[in-house]
Amino acid sequence: QVQLVESGGGLVQPGGSLRLSCAASVTIFSIYPMDWYRQPPGKQRELVALISGSGSSTNYADSVKGRFTISRDNAKKIVYLQMNNLKPEDTAVYYCHERLHDSWGQGTQVTVSS
Repeated sequence: QVQLVESGGGLVQPGGSLRLSCAASVTIFSIYPMDWYRQPPGKQRELVALISGSGSSTNYADSVKGRFTISRDNAKKIVYLQMNNLKPEDTAVYYCHERLHDSWGQGTQVTVSS
């Protein structure tokens, strides 16, 4: 099991930006493909973005393409989600997910509201 701790959520106005971080407690981070999911209020959890272990391959949900960027720093064992031009519909609890062991972080709340 991989321990994951998210941070960086908060309240932001529409059009604003946030950067989420997810720190992993592992020995070798680069072997783990990582994802960001989100769960809007009253809805199911959905995949937002994914990144390969090396960071060379990424993919995004259509709803966030061009606004969100997933990246990772394998030396620091952190995966990031840069979120720009945020919209009210981006409001959700955001979760970091490690695929090989199906490990989840505790989640961080992102609220987009004026």
